Amino acid sequence: MQIETDTSPPGGNNLKTRMTAICVSLLVSVALMAAKFYTFHLTQSSAVLSDALESIINVVAAAFAVVSIWMAAQPPDADHPYGHGKIEYFSAGFEGALIIFAAIGIFKTGISHLLTPTPLANLNAGLAILAGAAVINLMLGVGLVRVGKRVQSLTLVADGRHVLTDVYTSGGVVLGLLLVQWTGWLWLDGGIACLVGIHILLTGTRLVRQSFSGLMDASDPELLDTISRLLETHRQPFWIDVHQLRAWRSGSFVHIDLHLVLPRDCLLDAAHGEAKALEQLLIRHFEGNAGVLVHMDPCDDAECPACRQHRCDLRTREPVAAPAWNRQTLTANKSGRPVKG
Repeated sequence: MQIETDTSPPGGNNLKTRMTAICVSLLVSVALMAAKFYTFHLTQSSAVLSDALESIINVVAAAFAVVSIWMAAQPPDADHPYGHGKIEYFSAGFEGALIIFAAIGIFKTGISHLLTPTPLANLNAGLAILAGAAVINLMLGVGLVRVGKRVQSLTLVADGRHVLTDVYTSGGVVLGLLLVQWTGWLWLDGGIACLVGIHILLTGTRLVRQSFSGLMDASDPELLDTISRLLETHRQPFWIDVHQLRAWRSGSFVHIDLHLVLPRDCLLDAAHGEAKALEQLLIRHFEGNAGVLVHMDPCDDAECPACRQHRCDLRTREPVAAPAWNRQTLTANKSGRPVKG
């Protein structure tokens, strides 16, 4: 079995796309932050201030993301043999922590204005600026999430989702200020700020949790399902079984290891060829951004029913329908086999 491999440098185009996207995010975030603080200067609204404070976090997070995406793309070296991809998880966690701190500041200002309402000025101009900022952020956030998913960048996805929370924040602030304008209830300004604080607090907590999962190499069901479907689709007669499949992401790079069961009378050269074919199948699927470790196991009598090698002198049991390969079966440790490193 031969599989062609791509000899172009892995991830080169992805890096250019990532850097372009995050730099656009940084520039837009700076411009919108300035616009929102100008709006606060016009209106003296605590709700607008809460929106502007979140924009500071957008700028800081985008700047940090620029560095993390560049570092994540650097090749492995002697000090970092598995690459630098996990810096993206630090970036996502850093962004989540900043959002949580911003929420605390928003609560402080919002409660103050809730208990002691103050008149708001220039609401029409302020509403127009915030509505325009929300539309721009909506386009930016959707674009970042789409690009991040396409190039497998947690940092871009996290930044895009954060930008989208800014859209929800700005939308809520606009609606709230319209209510203030229509009803004259000035206390709504502080109440809206507190609601905004709750919303972004939940967002920050979610990002921190996602960051911890990545740093702890938590199971990624979606990734494992993708690999399982790929193996099932390209399953070869010599591949009796696969078990102890493990996979985790490090930035855009995917690390995969698994146990491949082959006929126990298979010669070393042939076994190596099968393992290499499986390795190249996975690497090609992930466009070169994958490292694969295949541990080869000899078959035993218990696996005869699943074996599709009909001409086998070692067979002790008749073959039956081979079980489907899916995440549950491929990640399991086969009974009777010790867990190996």
